[in-house]
Amino acid sequence: MEENTKSPFQAAIQPGLTIGLISLVLTYIAYFIDSGLLASGWFGLVMIVLFFALIIFFGRQYRSELGGFMTFGTAFNFSFIAIIISGLVGLIGQIVLFQVIDPSLPEVLAEKTLQSTLEMMESFGASPDSLPAEQLDEIKESTLSNFTLAGQIKNFGFGLIAYAIVSLILGAILKKRDKSLDY
Repeated sequence: MEENTKSPFQAAIQPGLTIGLISLVLTYIAYFIDSGLLASGWFGLVMIVLFFALIIFFGRQYRSELGGFMTFGTAFNFSFIAIIISGLVGLIGQIVLFQVIDPSLPEVLAEKTLQSTLEMMESFGASPDSLPAEQLDEIKESTLSNFTLAGQIKNFGFGLIAYAIVSLILGAILKKRDKSLDY
């Protein structure tokens, strides 16, 4: 019997590139509409929901190619590879955005993030005026460091841990056991 199915790695390349490019296009559209959108919580939430939906969609397609069944390990590998590829595409696009297209954007986003943090503190009843100026500067500098080239690469590295956790969840969602093989 001839096996024509792709390995999880081969099957994950195209979906990973597609998801990465969709994410990148949406990021650039948000940037061109209003760069402050990139720092908003709802934009991040929309991106996460879309990301999960696309991985599940492509995972189900791959499961269908496999005959309708997929082990947890195969589903995990597919998800993890697709997420890594998507993340690499996003990383390259964000490096271009933050380092080449608009090097002043990190400053804008750091300011918006600081402003959002202070507003959140107020909503919980804390007074942002009680924070020393040095602590506010430290928060802003910490946020800015995430947008440097080294910061973006470091965040991608730490993101691999999150990618693995998300892939475990997606693997559990996408797996489907062939019960006809039970004795």
